[in-house]
Amino acid sequence: MVSAHAESNEPVVPPRDGGPVSYGTRRLRLDIAYDGTDFSGWARQNGLRTVCGEIEEKLGAVLRTPLQLTVAGRTDAGVHATGQVAHVDVPVDALPDDPSRLVRRLARFLPKDVRIKQISFAPEHFDARFSAMRRHYEYRLTSAAYGADPLRARDTVSYPKVLDLELMRSASATLLGLHDFAAFCKRREGATTVRDLQRFDWERDGDVFTAFVSADAFCWSMVRSLVGAVLAVGEGRRDLGWVEGLLREKSRSSSILVAPAHGLSLVRVDYPDDADLAARNEITRDVRTVPGGCCGD
Repeated sequence: MVSAHAESNEPVVPPRDGGPVSYGTRRLRLDIAYDGTDFSGWARQNGLRTVCGEIEEKLGAVLRTPLQLTVAGRTDAGVHATGQVAHVDVPVDALPDDPSRLVRRLARFLPKDVRIKQISFAPEHFDARFSAMRRHYEYRLTSAAYGADPLRARDTVSYPKVLDLELMRSASATLLGLHDFAAFCKRREGATTVRDLQRFDWERDGDVFTAFVSADAFCWSMVRSLVGAVLAVGEGRRDLGWVEGLLREKSRSSSILVAPAHGLSLVRVDYPDDADLAARNEITRDVRTVPGGCCGD
């Protein structure tokens, strides 16, 4: 399957002030959820079913105008979302007075594996990607011998091995902070792999393990590589010194087994107060001046 990042037509650099792309448009914020199982990721790709493609097609048909979305984090094939955020600039004459009315209309047209939960007028300078302060992911797996519960099989990885929760927590803690995560990222020419990993912790409920991973942004495949590395420690194949050593590597490590995509969900994106949006946009652009430098997992 082609990667969700291949041949993306998404605009890399939005307007400088994060406002409407042209005179006579109004920016909408979309809060989105989807089951990524049957999608080739978020980003539009010719001939493939993607989340962005479905939404642009259906919303464009409802508003009777072609549209182009910008998203907080471009998720890969098989990855889910309960808290994805996107924005779209729409001609004023195509908009209803209350954009929230579009939610019910879109519920009739969109497929069951993607939902627009909320639509609102975006505040001035809001940009779904550049205004974001951090993204929050959860990774879910089960060590049960029988595998995942049938009702959760599409978002829970079957991992029937003995796992040491405390070792996993210790390994995760060694990765926190501002580092070059080159060992955990698929290479993108010219893109930075420096990230601020702000949370990486685990909880256990019976046989189900959930990782909570938060950062200012994630490079391509980073979350699943982080999970894969920690699982290697949790099952005793690697030690804490190996994990610490990964932060000194300057290219992707072949020793990391990337965790399967379907256990991963984007659950929330954090934004600053409206008055701080413009400043946040400038900070993000200063940090990531190279196109493609801010990718989702």
